[in-house]
Parts: sequence; structure tokens; C-alpha cells
Amino acid sequence: MTLTMYWYPNCSTCRKAKKWIEEHNLEVDLIHIVEATPSESTIKSLIENSDLEAKKFFNTSGKVYREQNMKDKLPDATLDEKVAYLAADGMLIKRPIVTDGEQVTVGFKEEQFENTWLK
Repeated sequence: MTLTMYWYPNCSTCRKAKKWIEEHNLEVDLIHIVEATPSESTIKSLIENSDLEAKKFFNTSGKVYREQNMKDKLPDATLDEKVAYLAADGMLIKRPIVTDGEQVTVGFKEEQFENTWLK
């Protein structure tokens, strides 16, 4: 099984997730979330496979989130609008996102990674 990880190399959480994956000898394809921001269709399928609300995919502590006033836009936004916001700027996306094509994790919590990726 090869995982795909959407990440931002300057992000300490992303580096921790990458280190964890490497320590557990899992294969991973790294995709720079800003240089190769996922398409709307990719983001929509990630959301659908994650069992998480779309708002969990937003980097709420990021500068772009604040600058674009997302806190006020998101409550009334449709799923398609949220997906379009995320696809428009990789810095809006919470990271890392890891997937095997079926399961998806957002962010990095060691226990969640163990439960999801070491089965």
C-alpha cells in the first residue's frame, strides 16, 4: 500500500507525520499542497472518504483563512463552495492530508495514524 500525503515542507506537523510514516516503513508519495494544490474533484473525494465535515479541511489557524474572512463565509457556504475555496489556495487546506485512496486522515495525531495506517 502506498500512501499519498499532501503536505507543506515548512510545516512542523507535516514533518512529524512524514517522520512517523518513514519510521513505520510505509511507502508514501509526497505532494506539495501549495505547488500542486489538489483539484476540486480530488478535494471532494477526500472529504467524502474521510467521514469528516468539510470545515475540518480548513487550516483555521492560517493567515490566508483570516485574510479571506473564511470564518464568516463558511457557515453559509455549500459543499461545492467550500471545495472551490480549498482548491483555490493550498494554504487554506489543513495539513497534512494522508490517503490510501479509501481512508483519509487530516492533521497528525499519532494514535489516529496508528489506528488508520497500521491495520
